[in-house]
Amino acid sequence: MTTLIFVFAAYLIGSVSFAVLMSKLFNLPDPRSYGSGNPGATNVLRSGKKAAAVLTLLGDLAKGWVAVFVAMHYATRDAQGATLIALVALAVFLGHLFPIFLRFKGGKGVATTLGVLLGLNVVVGILALLTWLLVALVFRYSSLAALTAAAFAPIYVALLGLPLEWVLATSAISLLLIWRHKKNIQNLREGKETRIGKSSAA
Repeated sequence: MTTLIFVFAAYLIGSVSFAVLMSKLFNLPDPRSYGSGNPGATNVLRSGKKAAAVLTLLGDLAKGWVAVFVAMHYATRDAQGATLIALVALAVFLGHLFPIFLRFKGGKGVATTLGVLLGLNVVVGILALLTWLLVALVFRYSSLAALTAAAFAPIYVALLGLPLEWVLATSAISLLLIWRHKKNIQNLREGKETRIGKSSAA
């Protein structure tokens, strides 16, 4: 019963859309109504309000970290506790992807994933962030950087000897994140993906 409460609470936390909240706070159009239609920091940035985009990014990151941090604080130090933490990590991510408050149409989950990883293990989070930065600096594609960091995240978790449950959870999160970027993957293949620093045709 306790596990269900934690998982459901994590899902609700993940369902909070900071893109929509910040857009309302800054009197901006609904992020689902322009650009990519994705309620995330990147699309909010297209509104021209950098502050709103930054706060969206921080909010989406924070909710992933908070959910995992709370679970880790209350979980037991055994396999059952590791499972609880893994389920909470997955639930908060699913909340962002399929938020109940937005009719299950959410964002792509990059910032929330980083928050989850930082909550699980700071070193894993930093390694994922450094992977993102390296790929972004070399290739100038934010989506490619996110995809690469997502692919390596469960590997980092495994290499650090963290619980198998966490490896499985981060693997599921990575696969879902990659799936959510299917349009970006198609654009990368066709050479249509917008590089960092260039405005999108959308």
